[in-house]
Amino acid sequence: MTVVVTDVNLATARDTAAGIVAAGGSAEAECVDVSRPDELDRLAELVFARHGAVRMLINNAGIETVGNTWEIPAARWEATLNINLHGVIHGVRAFVPRMIASGQEAWIGNLSSVGAFGQMPGQTAYIVTKHAVQAFSECLYLEMELKGLPIHVSAIVPGMVSTNIFNAECGVDEPDNAQGHRQAMAGMMREHGMSTNEACRLFIDAMAQNRFWAHSHAHMSAQMMDARVQFLTGQAPPVMPDTARQIAVT
Repeated sequence: MTVVVTDVNLATARDTAAGIVAAGGSAEAECVDVSRPDELDRLAELVFARHGAVRMLINNAGIETVGNTWEIPAARWEATLNINLHGVIHGVRAFVPRMIASGQEAWIGNLSSVGAFGQMPGQTAYIVTKHAVQAFSECLYLEMELKGLPIHVSAIVPGMVSTNIFNAECGVDEPDNAQGHRQAMAGMMREHGMSTNEACRLFIDAMAQNRFWAHSHAHMSAQMMDARVQFLTGQAPPVMPDTARQIAVT
């Protein structure tokens, strides 16, 4: 496959594309801001004009936002919603009509999270978007089934994966008191996180088997889902996650 790598930072996209090429693959880089629907329309038009078809669409862009809901500035709230949620929605909206028109079997992976099945104080903005992406992906799966389309939809569910999402420089416009929480989470990911290469291997394997659920940590996902079921059936108040208590102690 030719991988079209997109990022709001073109230099980062080029670095990733160069790594793919160096490993013997084929890749291109494009600068795209997924928070803008018109940018995704432009990307879809460009890719289909250049390559004729898209067999796999991964809606991956996301940011973590830390802080109490009432302390996060409006601009950061909007950025989180526009990147994490609207980026996925408009990625599908821009690409799927062309994917359908090609008549070829294709795959879509939307980045959910284990956070889509729980609660985490101080990370509310992120958690809200992941609950929404999960619901969107479930409905999209059923729409493809209802229409009898050869497009497979997967909810990609990362657990503790070692990425830079909690790095200090990613906390632009967050409340000043968010840094302690961000640093604690970054430390947990460094010490206990699965490598991105291993996580992506598991995700792609699941997608290749046309599975809706694509987990990095199946056991962690199962624990979160079981707790969610108990929460909904018992209708008790939300329970404080152990991680939140650890961060508070830190």
